Amino acid sequence: MDMQIVYDLLGENAWVYIATTFVVLWIVVWLYRDSLEIEHMTEKYVFVTGCDTGFGNLLCKKLDSRGFHVLAGCLTEKGADDLKRVAGPNLKTVLLDVTSQDSIQKAMEWAKKEVGDKGLWGLVNNAGRSLPMGPSEWMKVEDFHSTLKVNINGVISMTMTFLPLVKKAHGRIVNVSSVLGRVAANGGGYCISKFAVESFSDCLRRDINYFGIKVCIIEPGFFKTGVTNLDPIERELHRLWNQLSPEVQASYGDKYLDKYIKVQRLIMNAVCDSDLTKVTGCMEHALTAAHPRSRYSAGWDAKLIWIPLSYMPSWVVDVGLKLVLPRPSKSV
Repeated sequence: MDMQIVYDLLGENAWVYIATTFVVLWIVVWLYRDSLEIEHMTEKYVFVTGCDTGFGNLLCKKLDSRGFHVLAGCLTEKGADDLKRVAGPNLKTVLLDVTSQDSIQKAMEWAKKEVGDKGLWGLVNNAGRSLPMGPSEWMKVEDFHSTLKVNINGVISMTMTFLPLVKKAHGRIVNVSSVLGRVAANGGGYCISKFAVESFSDCLRRDINYFGIKVCIIEPGFFKTGVTNLDPIERELHRLWNQLSPEVQASYGDKYLDKYIKVQRLIMNAVCDSDLTKVTGCMEHALTAAHPRSRYSAGWDAKLIWIPLSYMPSWVVDVGLKLVLPRPSKSV
């Protein structure tokens, strides 16, 4: 049909109708493509780290219920025993400390025997820690290292050690980052490590996509897990404060610590979501979708606050955090 006839039929708003139709069709196609799933799930093996509690624990149970062969890396005997008691025969556990290359190597050799010639369909790097966190000046170098060892060194070590198994299956690597890997909202190693996870995952995805391997990043907002538990957060803040010199304490003022803790309580109580399935659902999609996404943002605060904020100019984030956090008594 001649385009002039189309314009005559639709009138002066022809381009609006055409553009709207195109957008609607694109959304429909995207939703359909996003809903497609892989086949033969019951033949596939997935290794998950950090399965004692939280996201990893819940994901293992879900994958087990869907028929996957689940290999769960747990830090403690208790965590492994508790998980095995509520799972089916296709879920097996192994003790794993992601800060130890020897522990990682032993877990890989065990997993290699389990998967046989099928390879490893999925590796989910979920293990992580958040503490200590607080004002950067309150940290010692070892405080940074204690978090980085788990959150980024552990992710890299696990990925590079297990990569041959994933490559054999043309599988998936799913790395758990955070919205604080997009917006640095507090000091300590947590935000640094999550920014590093984002970068490592992007580089890895671009390097190994030729081998049919997908790399996905999960960016949860604030959820009620051990990471956001207020008791250990407050204990760590008191520990950090007590190790400061009298001069540094005086620069912040006697009331600063109490005010800082009140802000943490306000944020955790107001923002934290108790529905962990919003995160594990993203992990599950990354493992089961025929066309997984490169990034998944989980939680209302991630979608409405943190991700949009990450695209703002730096001064906007700076001003926003200044309005939320207390002001040191001797600031200029």
